[in-house]
Amino acid sequence: MSPSRDEFRTLAKGGNLIPLIVDLVADVETPVSAFAKIDNGNPCFLFESAERNEESGRFSFIGFDPLVLFNSADCEGDPLTKLQEILSRFQFVARPDVPHFVGGAVGYIGYDVVRFFEPTVPIHPQDELKNPEMMFMIPRILIVFDHRFRKLRLICNAHIENNTSAEDAYGRAEADLQKTLSKLSESRALQPIDAKAAGSLPSPASNTARTEFESMVAKAKELIAAGDIFQVVLSQRFETDFLGEPLDLYRALRFGNPSPYMFCLRFGRDFAVLGSSPEVHLRVRERTAELRPIAGTYPRGKDLAEDERFAADLIVDPKERAEHVMLIDLGRNDLGRVADFGSVRVTEQMVIERYSHVMHIVSHIVARLREGKNAFDAIRATFPAGTVSGAPKIRAMQIIADLEKARRGFYAGIVGYFGFDGSHDSCIAIRSIILKDGKAYLQTGAGIVADSDPTREFDECVNKAKAMLAAIARATKK
Repeated sequence: MSPSRDEFRTLAKGGNLIPLIVDLVADVETPVSAFAKIDNGNPCFLFESAERNEESGRFSFIGFDPLVLFNSADCEGDPLTKLQEILSRFQFVARPDVPHFVGGAVGYIGYDVVRFFEPTVPIHPQDELKNPEMMFMIPRILIVFDHRFRKLRLICNAHIENNTSAEDAYGRAEADLQKTLSKLSESRALQPIDAKAAGSLPSPASNTARTEFESMVAKAKELIAAGDIFQVVLSQRFETDFLGEPLDLYRALRFGNPSPYMFCLRFGRDFAVLGSSPEVHLRVRERTAELRPIAGTYPRGKDLAEDERFAADLIVDPKERAEHVMLIDLGRNDLGRVADFGSVRVTEQMVIERYSHVMHIVSHIVARLREGKNAFDAIRATFPAGTVSGAPKIRAMQIIADLEKARRGFYAGIVGYFGFDGSHDSCIAIRSIILKDGKAYLQTGAGIVADSDPTREFDECVNKAKAMLAAIARATKK
C-alpha cells in the first residue's frame, strides 16, 4: 500500500484528499465481475471501452462510496457552476506516477441544462419522466483495471475533514481498502446471458407516431428552405418494460453493441443510466481539447459484400456528407470560443466507423485551451454537441423545443467525469437507456437537412433503437 503512514502525514500538509493505492495482479476479476460484487443498489458506476490500443481503452473504472452525491434538483441556478464549486472544496494531492483518473466527479449532464448558459433556448413544458437534469457522484473508492499491464488497482481517497486527523483518515482508508479486497474475494454468480439473438425484439411505445414524426421533418425542411437553419436533429423516445438488473442489461448491451464508451451508473435502487456510446463529446487533458463528431448513418450490411457497398455509398452520399461537413464546422467554431487563436485543427476527416447495427462518418478536431480556460468552460462552449442538435446550434435547439414532444432529459446530454486534476472525458448520451421504476426508456434521433426523406428519417430512428431493444430482449431471455 502506498503511501506509507509517514509519507501520508507529509502529504496531508498539502491537501485534504489523498489517494491510498494497492496494486494487484488482474488475472481473476473482470470489470463486470468486480462491479457485480460492489453493486448493492447504492450509488456506483462502471466505465469501460471496447477499444483496445496502447492508451484508448486501456483502463476500466469502478467507483462507489461517494463523498458527495450531487443532484441538480437540490440547487438553484446553473448546476454546472455548483458542481465546479463543490469540486473546489477538495484540495486533491495528485499522484504524478498514476497515469489515469484517480478522483473527481462522475455522472451525467442532461440536454436541457443548456438553458443555463444559452438563455435563448427555451425548456420544453412537457417532462413526463421528471428525472434529475444532472447527477454526479464523487467516489471515495475506485477499482481501476489496467488492461495493458494486467493490473488491478484499488484506490481509496482519504478525506481529512475539519474534525479528522491525518492519522484517523489514513486508518479509515486502510480499513476500507481491506473491506474492498474482501468483497472482491467473495463469489457472486451472474445470470448467464445467451449469445444468440433473442428472437423478436420488444415492441416499445413511442412518444411520437410515424405520421407525427414525418410532419416534424416536413416542418423542419420548411425552416431549412426559408434559410432559418441548415440542419436540425429531431428525436423520439421509446418506452418498454424492464424488471431486470441494470448490470444484466449493461452486459447484454456491451456484448451486442461494443463501443468506445460503455457505462453503467446507478444512482439508487430505482434509477440507473447505462449505455454504449460511439461518440466522444469532449476530452480535456493538459489544456488540449478534443471533439470527434459523428454524423452520417447507414445500416450495416447482411454480409461483407453488402457492408462494403453500404460504406462506399455512405461516404459519397451528398445528404450525409453535407450534414457531416456542417457539423465539422460547428465543432471547430465551438472549440474556437475557448481555444488559442489558430490552434483548432481537423486531424482526421470523414472516415467510416462501424458498429453493431449501423455505420457512421467520423472526424476528429483538436485545439489548445486559452490560458485561464478549463474543462467547465469547454463544456459550456460545446454543449450540447452539434451532432445531436443542429446548425446553427442555438436556432436548431429552439426548433427542437418547438417540434419535439417532450424534454429530452438525459438523451443527447453527456456522461463522463471532471477530474480533480482538471482533466475531463465525456461521451454523448446516445445508444443509452434510462431504467426507472420498472421501465426502460431510450431515445434516438435523425439529422434533418434540405433533401431529407421524412420516411427514411423515421426509419433511421428505429434502426438506431434496434441495438438497445436487442439488449433488452437478450437480458430478459430465460
